[in-house]
Amino acid sequence: MSRIEKEWNKLLDSAPGTQLRRLVQDATLQVPGAPFALCAPLAEQAGYSAVYLSGAGFSAAALALPDTGLFSLDELVVQAERLCRASNLPVIVDADTGFGKISECVAQLEAAGVAAIQLEDQTFPKRCGHLEGKQVVPVEEMCQKIASAATARHNKDLVLIGRTDARATDGLDAAIGRAVRYLEAGADWIFPEALKSKEEFTQFAAAIDAPLIANMTEFGAGPLLTHQELTELGFAVVLYPVTLLRVAMKAIETALAFIDDAGTQEELLDLMQTRNELYELLDYDPSAPSE
Repeated sequence: MSRIEKEWNKLLDSAPGTQLRRLVQDATLQVPGAPFALCAPLAEQAGYSAVYLSGAGFSAAALALPDTGLFSLDELVVQAERLCRASNLPVIVDADTGFGKISECVAQLEAAGVAAIQLEDQTFPKRCGHLEGKQVVPVEEMCQKIASAATARHNKDLVLIGRTDARATDGLDAAIGRAVRYLEAGADWIFPEALKSKEEFTQFAAAIDAPLIANMTEFGAGPLLTHQELTELGFAVVLYPVTLLRVAMKAIETALAFIDDAGTQEELLDLMQTRNELYELLDYDPSAPSE
């Protein structure tokens, strides 16, 4: 093997998708949603192995918009690149329905450095996966989308995630049937959205022989199962897509009310990240000479 071939193989082995695939071989990953870039190094510091760029989280945190597919591919790519630069963690990206240009979507997100791209089978404009009134595209259309995505990626270890919202529209058996078709079309992992009970998670895991993602979003259609429960069922990844954003927004709401009432933030200091803690997270030494 030539030196160039060795270097190329070394590069492929360190690719984000390769890292992510290796991680799920050893454990069921807990993956928090990172609503802004600073969450990624904090998650890494806390010992997490990957982060998730949620469409709902990005819409709300960055753009103050609902989760109805209102952001552009360019906006998503910029945010994905920020997250990839912010830490050493693999980034899983929610690409919604693919922006109507699957090859370009995959190419740009792969170039941004993501480890996995999630595509869903809702019609456009989409809705939050835990709301009523969703619709899904014909299974053949989604299969073509997945096949196009598989062809478009340069590194075959980039993980393609097929999400199905068919449980809400057509029932559990239809969702399982779609998952089988999506795997045949080229999906690597499956994301069954809005399952309604532990029994449905159990049935889905028993029926599908591929890495599965469990969405443990709060205030949704299904139960909040524990990491241990989902590990025992055989799920590969447990997502907490909007948890950090919800906690942060409630803390901000409380702080705004407190400052307005007290006229000072002094009693909130113990609840804050300090200046030094922020600098440590940013790997910034303010005493170092400027270059």
